[in-house]
Amino acid sequence: MEQAPINFLHQGEPGLPLQPRRKRVIFLLILAFIGCLFIARAVIKAQLPEDPKAYDPVTLEPIKPKGLFKKITGLVFGEQEPLEGQRSDRINMLLTGMGGPGHDGPFLTDTIMVVSVKPSTKQVAMISIPRDLGIEIPGHGWKKINAANAIGEAQKKNLGGAYAAQVIQEAFNTDIHYYVRIDFAAFEEIIDELDGIKIDVENGFTDPMYPAENEEYQTVTFAKGVETMNGKRALIFARSRHGNNGEGSDFARAKRQQKVLLALKEKALTFNTLTNPVHVHNILKSLDKHLTTNMEFSDIIAMMKLAKELDTSHIITTVLDNGTDGYLVNGTSPDGAFILQPKTGNFDEINSLMEHIFDQETLTTENSTPVQDPPTYQDTNIEIQNGTWQAGLAARAAKYIQDKGFFVAAIGNTAVRPQGKSAIIYVKKGPPPEALKALQETLKIPIIEHLPESESATTTADILVILGDDYQE
Repeated sequence: MEQAPINFLHQGEPGLPLQPRRKRVIFLLILAFIGCLFIARAVIKAQLPEDPKAYDPVTLEPIKPKGLFKKITGLVFGEQEPLEGQRSDRINMLLTGMGGPGHDGPFLTDTIMVVSVKPSTKQVAMISIPRDLGIEIPGHGWKKINAANAIGEAQKKNLGGAYAAQVIQEAFNTDIHYYVRIDFAAFEEIIDELDGIKIDVENGFTDPMYPAENEEYQTVTFAKGVETMNGKRALIFARSRHGNNGEGSDFARAKRQQKVLLALKEKALTFNTLTNPVHVHNILKSLDKHLTTNMEFSDIIAMMKLAKELDTSHIITTVLDNGTDGYLVNGTSPDGAFILQPKTGNFDEINSLMEHIFDQETLTTENSTPVQDPPTYQDTNIEIQNGTWQAGLAARAAKYIQDKGFFVAAIGNTAVRPQGKSAIIYVKKGPPPEALKALQETLKIPIIEHLPESESATTTADILVILGDDYQE
């Protein structure tokens, strides 16, 4: 499989990718991006280009004294070494997004996407990998793929992106030439700097369990149609995991993330953005604080040149999912955790998809990701209450049953804690829904007829689940 640019592998330690470089380099894009592409082209197009190798790729200080103007000219218009993968007509880049310090699981990646570029045909493809995909990480056993960045970060600060690139390269048997890791603070800041982005919300949905401050939850709603979103709103749209109307799966979320990235690309490449030095400076300042990559300055310039030639109006997009025609199925790791795993028992079929992503005529473009089937029990509102002192137990149980097709309308704590026994209670009148028995079989919790004393459910709940001290995750 192939992906777009931004990553290379670190060689400081055996088996690990190239050490990511601090982003002083990124700041220099102000000079190259603004000064070169818009001023130098008009003023000096008749000048002969200088050799970019005559300049330090990080500091841009000349090896032999020359003017800054000539240095920039040489980098933009001179001949350069090809990008990694360019000679084989396939440039692959790993994009990952994480919460960052101050968030729960700060280095667990919510977004994992491989972007491929085929220079000869100007094609671009985006393949989203679900965070729950189980892979074997040498020395760490079977883990969800979103843990790779955190494992690398634990070994050395800022090594996470490079380590994740190495893990994914080996798991999918494909070269990852560049990587970019960004935290959500930059994502939000950049969209706000661009005065928002327009998103076409294909399926309206409500998520009653989006994280709020102080380990609380909030309800967020998106109506079907075009909406101009600020950074915070776009981040919620991209990260929501518990929505109804078929939007409660990681696969639906991956599709929304691709949609946000495409909208961000369109807005960032507008003339008004590129010609506004304040916008560019603020964007690069945010990236400097919140982004790590293995791209050299010369790689960035080369990618800018290549990007101008790419057909970004027809980007191939796909999501690895567990649908009827998907490549994955639900499974369990050796330690009993929920994971997704290849339907065929190995990665051969997925690796073939990635390798031939540009060759398959059946792949459509733009919004080509399969629409996910709605949850099986979408019309039954389930409330989960934590009757123990285990923090986050209700949220984890909610995630577990939503992955099984149930809709969780609310979570909270019981009025009295601890509760010794777990229970499922149908709190509405009339015949119980089909979801009641299915929920009992899923959670292995007994159904009782009456609410425990002092306990109550919200008015919208059809079924109340109380998690007691006997509940086993």
